Amino acid sequence: MAMINHVSIQGRTALVTGASRGIGRAIALALAEAGVRVVCSGRRAQTLTPVVAELAVAAGPHDYLTMDISDSASIQRALARLQQHFGDIDILVNNAGIAESKPYHETDDDMWQRMMTVNALGVLRLSRALVPKMVARGFGRSIIVASNAGLSGYAYSSAYCASKHAVLGLMRAMALEVAQSGVTVNAVCPGWVDTEMAHQAVQRIAKKTGKGVDQARAALERMSPQRRMVSPEEVAHSVVSLCHHHARGIHGQAIVIDGGALMR
Repeated sequence: MAMINHVSIQGRTALVTGASRGIGRAIALALAEAGVRVVCSGRRAQTLTPVVAELAVAAGPHDYLTMDISDSASIQRALARLQQHFGDIDILVNNAGIAESKPYHETDDDMWQRMMTVNALGVLRLSRALVPKMVARGFGRSIIVASNAGLSGYAYSSAYCASKHAVLGLMRAMALEVAQSGVTVNAVCPGWVDTEMAHQAVQRIAKKTGKGVDQARAALERMSPQRRMVSPEEVAHSVVSLCHHHARGIHGQAIVIDGGALMR
């Protein structure tokens, strides 16, 4: 069997949002190792600079861009700087996201709006700014880090689940519109990933249920037939795979990475 190589994406430029930690950091590192120039985006420079320093061990120059995905004005400023200093973006990874948990009847308008603004509207804002330029050039990869919550439902997470369902609908509509352009649009849908966000969820569960942290973590792990959380690096592997020339037939897909928790 022929080995998969990185020739098709070497020298490309990627923007990765939410790149300061967890899944975003792992994606940035994996892309850099594949020869991609990576622009890391996040809200604070002090959390991005260590990641850029890690990327420096890979070939090619890398940099960061501060941007608050929930703030339209911040996005516009960042996009202007992006064009001025980094030029065209070939790979857009919309990874930035937030998660909050409450019963549906306690979910107020502000919480609902936060989930929708960051997890769905932010994706739309960056996509409409950058994907048309990919279409004009005849190549591009738009990849959204969604969640298996966008394909199912989870109790006490109505706003989060709704935002992830929304962003998958956006992905599918975009995919149809650009299908003949050389641009692919896809989403990866992790289950529980061993990140700080998962650790915070474990703490909340332990506090609400009175169970120990180990028991709370085990409860999340049992949601997967593999009885484990997936690693950020596993998600990053799928993202990089979608960038290659030979992945051009994968389009409009929500790729589940959850150890078999959802089987469709």
